[in-house]
Amino acid sequence: MLARGKLIAAGAAAAALVLLAGCTLLPGRFVSDLAVRRDGTFTFHYKGEIILAALAQGGKSDLKVEDDKFTPAPCKNETTGDDRACTAAEIAAQRREWAGEQDESKATKAEQDKQSRAALQAMMGGINPEDPQSAQEFANRLARQQGWTSVVNKGAGVFEVDYSIAGRLDRDFTFPVIERLPAVIPFVTVIRRNDGTVRIDAPGFSPSGANPQMPGFPAMPPAGTSKGKKAPPALDGRFTVRTDGEVIANNTDEGPLADPAVGGQRLQWKVSPTTGAPPTALVRLAK
Repeated sequence: MLARGKLIAAGAAAAALVLLAGCTLLPGRFVSDLAVRRDGTFTFHYKGEIILAALAQGGKSDLKVEDDKFTPAPCKNETTGDDRACTAAEIAAQRREWAGEQDESKATKAEQDKQSRAALQAMMGGINPEDPQSAQEFANRLARQQGWTSVVNKGAGVFEVDYSIAGRLDRDFTFPVIERLPAVIPFVTVIRRNDGTVRIDAPGFSPSGANPQMPGFPAMPPAGTSKGKKAPPALDGRFTVRTDGEVIANNTDEGPLADPAVGGQRLQWKVSPTTGAPPTALVRLAK
């Protein structure tokens, strides 16, 4: 029964990793700038790396169900109940039962892997992480969307991108929003409130915020989990908010700094694997 226990544990972990990989787009090395003006106009720019975790992992969990080493169980004396040496026939029967359990575990694991791959592909809008062409397919999908002025596939699930957009905050803003890939934790959100303020949050720019649904798992695909696998880029970036509005609250280390570019102030966060709380700010604009 040990093989079955290993299978259950591995299956649960694999399912969790599939969910993690399929739902998570992560920043690597980047610079990002958000300018919000009192009149409600804004510009947003993100330049650098994004990582699609499922492609970084190659669509595989790297989890294996290893064979248990066969060890005969003690046989019992039917009269006294004491342990006794097993006969050759009894050992052979135990070995056949053990081998059957091993075969059943491997068959069930293979079926679980098949179902996990299918579920992951569905979550990624049809992209198959095990297909060598899938990375370029994802890059092409991004390049079709407005704002993505450059998308370069660097391999291993890493993409070098340049995204810019300008508009008016007559509705909420979220980055990134990707066609047929809805389960993405936002890098940046700007939420307009009825009192003339906007709340800016960057959950994707912190290890703790990038994976709130599964805090027991790392936000980044494990580095070096298999021989020859290249580790994905570490989280390393700078996020700047510029505004001529009133900064009511923020969690920067330095607080608001003068910024002549917008005739107001700027807030700046250094983002790394040791970043604690995700960047956040509350800014009052003109009603």
